[in-house]
Amino acid sequence: MTTSNLDPQIAQRLKRDSQGLFAAVIQQYDTLEVLMLGWMNDEALHRTLTTGRVTFWSRSRGEYWRKGDTSGHVQYVKNVSIDCDGDALLVQVDQVGAACHTGTRTCFEAGGNLPAMVGSREDA
Repeated sequence: MTTSNLDPQIAQRLKRDSQGLFAAVIQQYDTLEVLMLGWMNDEALHRTLTTGRVTFWSRSRGEYWRKGDTSGHVQYVKNVSIDCDGDALLVQVDQVGAACHTGTRTCFEAGGNLPAMVGSREDA
């Protein structure tokens, strides 16, 4: 990973894992549909904040990748928020095409639902 150009005031708010990464939840800005989860480091966040396109750090390839450069399924940044603990981001985007590498709209369609007991307020 390269040296980051990220604003130091933003960088100091982030909590990173042992590889210098933090989670970025990607959400469609107008429907609030959760599209995917990716990993960023400081430089990937800097690129995301300054280019208007989402950039991730690929853990498997060990390199930066900007969503849509090879697939055409671009993510245009609309808003970026940091959570209260500083260990995750919410990146709201305008997604063009499929968000998932499998070709589905979201990465949560391909995996399917897990068998979870559904709770309700009345059960509490």
